[in-house]
Amino acid sequence: MTLRTATLDDLAAIMDLERRGFPADAWSAQTMGAEISSLHNLYLVDVEGEHVVGYGGVRALRGSSDADIQTIALDPSVRGRGRGRALLRALIATALDRGARELFLDVRDDNTVARALYASEGFVELGRRPGYYQPDDVDAVVMRLDLRSWADAADPDAADPDAAEEASA
Repeated sequence: MTLRTATLDDLAAIMDLERRGFPADAWSAQTMGAEISSLHNLYLVDVEGEHVVGYGGVRALRGSSDADIQTIALDPSVRGRGRGRALLRALIATALDRGARELFLDVRDDNTVARALYASEGFVELGRRPGYYQPDDVDAVVMRLDLRSWADAADPDAADPDAAEEASA
């Protein structure tokens, strides 16, 4: 598995995954290109061999207290192998690096696999947007992650100076 920063050269491969993954509400190539090009965003691609098999993006303005996961998608052939989690964690780390304290996302209510992944990383449901995903009339579940708590859980020694001191003794 290789994660790297997406470029506009990846747009065709990303759009192929986008259209297959979100057939009813895929973003346009113009919108996706603008997302990839924005200085406020970081888009990553997951590459296997010569092929883009996943992508995800985070909007995280430097110095802002909050950030947003824009999208994540994987080719069905690579799901269930931890790649989605690795991609999500890399996007979370970007939000942290840019100074965010909270990270938000919307997920389809009927996407139980994604919702479980997000919950396992510490995201909690804040609310719902009824009928947000059209034309399927599926609710959006709005979720929030406390980035400081996530970082502390990822590196418990960083949150406990005594533990770090014991580890170095």
